[in-house]
Amino acid sequence: MVLLVVAAILVVGAAVTGSWLFVTLAAAVAVLLGAAATKITHAEVLATRRAAATDRAQQAQAYRRLTEERAAENAAFRDHMSSTLAEKEATVSELEAALAAAHQRAARAVRLRGEEARRAVQAERHGEVLQTQLTDAEERAAEAILRVAELETELDAVRAELEAERSSAAAWRKAQSA
Repeated sequence: MVLLVVAAILVVGAAVTGSWLFVTLAAAVAVLLGAAATKITHAEVLATRRAAATDRAQQAQAYRRLTEERAAENAAFRDHMSSTLAEKEATVSELEAALAAAHQRAARAVRLRGEEARRAVQAERHGEVLQTQLTDAEERAAEAILRVAELETELDAVRAELEAERSSAAAWRKAQSA
């Protein structure tokens, strides 16, 4: 920028003098100074581009390292989650098996309880039948005892009559033999 300002001042000074030689020399110097300024600008642009490319390469390397770290973290996380998921699935399978076994035991217990209840009802009915039969047997036994007492009384009466008949037959035989 300084070179362009110097060239502009030189050209304006030469134009003011009005000399054709000064104007030509000032123009040549201005062209040389412009070329030098362009060369300097071009070098700065190239240096800036190189610095930017270096920065982009460093950023790319940093992103590559970061990506590698993230990939490693993701792999570790995936492995951890896979093992956790496998553990959970194994636990679920065990719990499902335990639940199925518990359902089977509960069904068996309900079935056995039903059978026991049915047996208890049958036993109660059988007990009622036996109670009725016992009551009937006791009534029959009481009737039989009564009948036995009546028969014993009747037997005693018949024996007494028989004894009386024998006594009378013996007295009659005695009277006949006498």
